[in-house]
Amino acid sequence: MTKRVLSGVQPTGRLHWGNYFGAIRQYIELQEQHEAYYFIANLHALTTIRDREQLTDYTHNVAVDLLSLGVDPSRAVLFVQSEVPEVSELYWLLGSGTPMGLMERCVAYKEKKERGIAANLGLFTYPVLQAADILAYDSHLVPVGEDQVQHIEVCRDIAKSFNHSFGEVFVLPEARILKASAKVPGTDGEKMSKSYNNTIEIFEEPKAMRKKIMRIPTDSRPMEDPKEPDEDHLYQLCSLFVSDEQREEIAAIYRRGNFGYGEIKKRLADAADAYWTPARERRAQWLQRPDDVRDVLIDGAKRARRKAAEVLDRAQAACGIAGASQSAVVRA
Repeated sequence: MTKRVLSGVQPTGRLHWGNYFGAIRQYIELQEQHEAYYFIANLHALTTIRDREQLTDYTHNVAVDLLSLGVDPSRAVLFVQSEVPEVSELYWLLGSGTPMGLMERCVAYKEKKERGIAANLGLFTYPVLQAADILAYDSHLVPVGEDQVQHIEVCRDIAKSFNHSFGEVFVLPEARILKASAKVPGTDGEKMSKSYNNTIEIFEEPKAMRKKIMRIPTDSRPMEDPKEPDEDHLYQLCSLFVSDEQREEIAAIYRRGNFGYGEIKKRLADAADAYWTPARERRAQWLQRPDDVRDVLIDGAKRARRKAAEVLDRAQAACGIAGASQSAVVRA
């Protein structure tokens, strides 16, 4: 059964290996099986990026990167979040009935506060805008990592509360747990994340990528000691790029001992370079066609707005807000 899939990517920096193996690779698979809506979440990015030129540049680059990695505009609706104003209107309707306590319990907000990130109102109410993103398109499935399931649970709670007050307006989405979403370590062994400054970019120049890989810190155990591969982040990174047979070969080297980490780093750099070469070539082509990128996003926004306007009309009518005539223009 075909379902509607919805997910977004924040333009807060260049896409890295964790973005791809944790999410984007699955987006490409899902667009083959379902009706897919993928957006560039520039409104969410405003909670951390306060530079106009930087946000504009990041937004464009994420669009080019997604297209280069395999998101297909003929199979998926690709658009920029801010180009669908119905979502911002829906955000207010949902927020008006969302309990403060629900927001205070959200893990992402608490974690960012603990890491010293400024706690602005946008960060606090982030889950409500995220719920609007999801509910605006009658989304059935939302691909997320295991550490993000709470976001979908919060979205469902918000939708249930609205439905309880005003009738069955919103489709209740389900989380689709992404494979390997929590198994992409950064250069320091922690989960790869821009917040941790431990990323390797997908479209980093090959020489710069290789240099970054060769500088990855490793433990100080003697070379001759056998090592458990699954406990080492270099092995985990290699596993992303090599075949099953090659993975077993590398694991055997670890268990045998008498090897240097430089050997594993070289294998990783070679495998990663080969893996990303086709996407780099496609990206070079897209960069020569900026008008085509713009047209993809314009068409995607039009298609997204038609659906979002339908859902917003439904929500406005249910709660007594007159606005259906305005959004009806979008569908015309």
